[in-house]
Amino acid sequence: MATVLIPGSFDPLHLGHIDVVDQAVELFGDVVVGVLVNFDKPSGMFTPDERVELAEASLPGRPTVTVRTFGGLAVQAAADVGADFMVKGLRTPQDFDIEQQMAHTNHSVTGIRTVFVPCRSDAGFISSRFIREIASYGGDVSHLVAPPVAAVLADRFAEPPNS
Repeated sequence: MATVLIPGSFDPLHLGHIDVVDQAVELFGDVVVGVLVNFDKPSGMFTPDERVELAEASLPGRPTVTVRTFGGLAVQAAADVGADFMVKGLRTPQDFDIEQQMAHTNHSVTGIRTVFVPCRSDAGFISSRFIREIASYGGDVSHLVAPPVAAVLADRFAEPPNS
């Protein structure tokens, strides 16, 4: 079995991410979900620690999956955990275009290869950005995220913003 890194911001983790994690476990075994952050530029809806907590709560019963935060480049995080590969999920042709360019660049820098897995067709439209926006207006996102994420979003946005 191999160790792989799945890098991302996971702000928040959603069902498409979980599908990619599950595929990576099936294909490779040990999976590190790498919450990547730029510690010099705090941003996002959730803090890095909250993202880790939400990811861990959303991925129970997966003993070969760990979640950690990393600063810097994804390839540095992959090297830090001894990853054999990085795994990236693809939703659209546009994802492939940018991810392929990043994969070639990362391989040229470190020799670590990137493996692409398509997310399930019923999760291909899910985006963290849209989840944050829908939730901020009081919309129900429980069909797009795991229950721990849905609960935190519902609590955080109990009152929708004024229009």
